[in-house]
Amino acid sequence: MSETTSDFSSFSLDDFAPIEEQVSSDAPAEADQGPNLGGAGIAVVDEDLAVRDYLAGQLGEGVAKVRSISEMESRIGMGPIVVVLGPSCTTPDDFGTVERWGRSNPEVGVVLVTSELSTQLLQTALRSGVRDVLAAPIDQMQLVDTVSRVGDSLNSAAAVQPPKPGSPSMVDGLEPLDGQPGKVISVFSTKGGSGKSVVATNLACALAKRSSKPVVLIDAHLQFGDVAVMLKLTPQHTVVDAVSQLEHLDPAMIDEFTTTHEETGLRVLPAPLEPTFADQITGEQMMKLVNIIKEYAGHIVIDMPAYFNDVVLTLIEGSDDVVLVAGLDIPNIKNVKIGLSTLSLLNIPREKLHLVLNRANSKVKLDVGEVEKTLQIQAAAHVPSDVVVPISVNRGSPVVLSAARSGVARELDKLASRFLDGAAASAASGSRRRFFG
Repeated sequence: MSETTSDFSSFSLDDFAPIEEQVSSDAPAEADQGPNLGGAGIAVVDEDLAVRDYLAGQLGEGVAKVRSISEMESRIGMGPIVVVLGPSCTTPDDFGTVERWGRSNPEVGVVLVTSELSTQLLQTALRSGVRDVLAAPIDQMQLVDTVSRVGDSLNSAAAVQPPKPGSPSMVDGLEPLDGQPGKVISVFSTKGGSGKSVVATNLACALAKRSSKPVVLIDAHLQFGDVAVMLKLTPQHTVVDAVSQLEHLDPAMIDEFTTTHEETGLRVLPAPLEPTFADQITGEQMMKLVNIIKEYAGHIVIDMPAYFNDVVLTLIEGSDDVVLVAGLDIPNIKNVKIGLSTLSLLNIPREKLHLVLNRANSKVKLDVGEVEKTLQIQAAAHVPSDVVVPISVNRGSPVVLSAARSGVARELDKLASRFLDGAAASAASGSRRRFFG
């Protein structure tokens, strides 16, 4: 085939190919360059010979073509492999097998190619552990890039697989925190545009600079998270990768999945790259992820979306502290008041809430004291309006680093001090313990 896209409606069932037929070296290569998997194998699985041939041709030479998922079983456990499932592999039994692979063989990454994508199919596939779903017409470059990305994650994860019982530890020298687990700080707002992500990133950086223990920032705005952009990071992995490996997650894996902010040593776990993944991650999974990380990190800062859902409510309930960010305008204050009432109904103690009034010196004719009286909570920080904030966001350098002497930085540093005790604080960042080796 010479075209780079195709829907599968033109394919008809053909005679079954041999179980583990390989693309021969003299077969015409549909892809100019196949995926770069660094040693991982590729297998295409579908009962339709035409679909197998087409997908294998798009991926270049050396791709195994397999007739069914049950026939694929013999290859599982032989090393990292990306399994590309065709449109015929969408039965409940097929997804059940994929889910079992995910539990027992994390070196297997599954990509589903379907001729017709529905919300239900997407949800079922992702919940079973499928890494990505592509719908026809198939773009060759997208398919190659997707398989490459999944293969890269398998090779990274394979290097940090949990040791088998009785084998030497693969994270020798790394132990859980002495004493209590780390503190979880959720940064939340009831209205978009309040500056919540700015507060979260600066708070996390301020803690990382001053704490003697590791600090992790998690972007829980799973649809449109901005943490990575605000810190000028290019992450290789996201929350999706960490959640998919919850049963195997250890410090070395977390180290692989997080991205380091070099100036502060802060470890960042960004939001998914695709908004469609947001609905596939549950509050229970996120809380389990946080509980694993806090065994090794002194502080976990979580940047939340500006609305209530299962993930937000679960994380707020499981947090030690909640930073509530509000702008000084009537809609913001109204939403914060409603949010406080909602948190009260959920029995969230007032003492774990920390109000941050953003742009507190704005000339909007709202008295800060009156706002605090209306909300019945005293602000923990009054962050002034300052041009250094948009400049820092555009540069990808937090205010506490790029404009450390500004009023904004001083207020955010003061906020960070609330979460640092004498034992945890350190004047010199060089004394901070290395995180995850």
